[in-house]
Amino acid sequence: MAANRKLLAVAVACAAAVIGVTGCSSDGDKDPFDGMSADKIADKASKASKDAGSFTMQGKMEQKGEVSNIKFSVAESGDCKGTMGSPKKGTAEFLASGKTSYVKADDKFWESQGGGSTAELLKGRWVKSPNKGESVCNPDDMFKSDKLKNLKREDDAEVDGAKAAVLTKKKGDETTTFYVAMEGKPYFLKVVNKGSDEPGSVTFSDYGKAVDVKAPPASEVVDPEKIAAGS
Repeated sequence: MAANRKLLAVAVACAAAVIGVTGCSSDGDKDPFDGMSADKIADKASKASKDAGSFTMQGKMEQKGEVSNIKFSVAESGDCKGTMGSPKKGTAEFLASGKTSYVKADDKFWESQGGGSTAELLKGRWVKSPNKGESVCNPDDMFKSDKLKNLKREDDAEVDGAKAAVLTKKKGDETTTFYVAMEGKPYFLKVVNKGSDEPGSVTFSDYGKAVDVKAPPASEVVDPEKIAAGS
């Protein structure tokens, strides 16, 4: 069951890999980043996105030729909840509340992990595991800017109707493109990674919006030690 208990960490790691990272306002057509280097714009976006405290991220990542969908929302406390899955391996729901993480998945997911008997045992139930150290969804870790160096600003674009500054980072055949809001606070709106072993695309929304994460009822939770013991 070790693989199942690590699902949340894997989901966050996938998102961070695509992101490439473990306040100003606009005035009409005026460029709010006029005179700033691409690296400086990225620094402002990292700080604004982190300071928002909460956000929702949704996207797709490709690993070993298989595309996985992921969506999760992070609360200011660092608690989070979301889903991750693919047509081949099934879908899992996860949440982290306080010092504990929980995973609940469909039959296809559990069958791919431990066979039919495991799927039957865990049907409709959550598997819990303790978090070590800080929350796995800490916004401080999600929006680190130390790797956002040597960027280049491209032509501006739009993300879901919002005007965005476009920043690119190239490393060999890999290109990561960052879209930063040009109206309101300079949040990251979208990140696209191409040419890497694990390409993907994620969009961000609902910055600063409250996220309610509650631990599931004890009656719906399975102790992984009992699963390992076959009970």
